[in-house]
Amino acid sequence: MGLILEEQENDTVLVSPSNFSMVEDGIFRSGFPQPSNFAFLDTLNLRSIIYLCPEPYPEENLEFLRSRNVRLFQFGIEGKTESVSIPKQTIMEALKVLIDVRNHPVLIHCKRGKHRTGCLVGCLRKFQNWCLSSVVEEYQRFAGAKSRITDLRFIEKFDEMCLRQCLYSIIYQYQGYGSNKRRLLYSEETLQKPRITSI
Repeated sequence: MGLILEEQENDTVLVSPSNFSMVEDGIFRSGFPQPSNFAFLDTLNLRSIIYLCPEPYPEENLEFLRSRNVRLFQFGIEGKTESVSIPKQTIMEALKVLIDVRNHPVLIHCKRGKHRTGCLVGCLRKFQNWCLSSVVEEYQRFAGAKSRITDLRFIEKFDEMCLRQCLYSIIYQYQGYGSNKRRLLYSEETLQKPRITSI
């Protein structure tokens, strides 16, 4: 269910993508954005989108991104059933893009914003030192009745220390609205090139 906001000045109705939510300052998650959601996405001032499906991005959406100078990072994770596991290396690469504040504000999405998006956010939460029960509760809140045991096992077994070792050159920055919130940024010389879909 999407969030609907109405602007008083010109009566524009803003409709969020399905399953939309703020993960934290500068990071959002949702299902696949439709053209009816573009006005809402404009309000987020996005710099990047992390797209977790293998299918090509629709031309209409690409045109929207081009016109706003938004970068698309595509990590093609197959839609899956209980028998197929999430590729760990792909999640690692997506996390490297996600925690780089130069890509913020960023929207993470797959088709419905439940499983693939839930796994990436779950691994981010482990990296942020959330306790596992809170990570699982957040995943289940978005997945609902479609919660998958394989996703939960993947999140539980994900070794966030491996990501920390990969990012030995992280610079900690303090940003935010007057808060001492710790944010992460790669140093330029060690930033590996992610798989980027040029638009």
